[in-house]
Amino acid sequence: MAKKARIAVLGAGWWATEYHIPDLASREDVELTGVCRLGADELAMVKDRFGFDYASEDFREVLDNCAADGVVVASPHVAHFENASAALRKGAHVLVEKPMTTTADQARELTAIAAEVGRQIMIPHGFNFTHYMPAAADWIANGKIGDVRHVCCQMGSALLDLFGGEPMLETVDHTFRPPPSTWADPARAGGYGWGQLSHLLGALFRLVPSDPEQVFAMTTLSQTGVDYYDAATVRLANGTTCAISGAAGPPKHIGAHIDIRVYGTDGIIFLDIERERLELRRHDEQDEIFPFEPGEGVAAYSTSEPLNRFVDLCLGRDIVNDGDGTVGRRSVEVLDAMYRSAASGVVERC
Repeated sequence: MAKKARIAVLGAGWWATEYHIPDLASREDVELTGVCRLGADELAMVKDRFGFDYASEDFREVLDNCAADGVVVASPHVAHFENASAALRKGAHVLVEKPMTTTADQARELTAIAAEVGRQIMIPHGFNFTHYMPAAADWIANGKIGDVRHVCCQMGSALLDLFGGEPMLETVDHTFRPPPSTWADPARAGGYGWGQLSHLLGALFRLVPSDPEQVFAMTTLSQTGVDYYDAATVRLANGTTCAISGAAGPPKHIGAHIDIRVYGTDGIIFLDIERERLELRRHDEQDEIFPFEPGEGVAAYSTSEPLNRFVDLCLGRDIVNDGDGTVGRRSVEVLDAMYRSAASGVVERC
């Protein structure tokens, strides 16, 4: 009999039951060993629907009673560190949803634990796991634009409802709906930065592998007190400056967009995911155009590909981890400093 990856899920709420768990359940090489969520009736429904071997409202009981090669952490943002660190200590690889943690200290500690126990962290930055993001990263790593000097990146997503304390319109027919306690509570890492800029920052640090050092930021708040709009200036350890913009305000019918421009000493990279454009433009005119097919931009964002690689990792196969713990740590360091700067009005160190 072929080996199966034993996977447990901590946090079987909206996102996990719509995406992660159905994908896992569809694979013949996965055994769903344990599941955790609050609410006895909801937990029993998830256990029965997807065929988990064990269920508990206490994540510690799941980890103690279920052998797991890998653990998916899709709990509320503020629980990510506690859940992921406990899973790592049990010897499991961990796929933890964005943001990896909600403080920089937690992010640094979590990556240290993973190194100590010899296990991997994977953050499912869907854009990182496309075919075009690694191509752009390779251009930079191979010196095609020389030394990186500046990055300009912006993201918008139609989520005024989610960060305004209302369930997303798109989730009306989902099993569970995203709760305001996770997405619209400033005391529980709600807001556009934690909830969405984590995508953009994951892409930034997949492209430019340098630690952030300083952040200055301003935000505009929703009626619930979380950020709707974010503007941040970041300096990286290698001297690169970054201008970062996030907005929850696009109309629903146009969806999400991401535009990244990376300026180097020898040229520039344009990565416009909405308009399906990836171009290398050099001062010597030795340009390159990445071959996008229609529908391979925003639509190529995959919830499945990170999970597929995670299962392969748990089965002992060699994989490329495009959303590793270092990417997650750097993203959280920026977000932590961004929120501190927005509150203090001064530059904050990461």
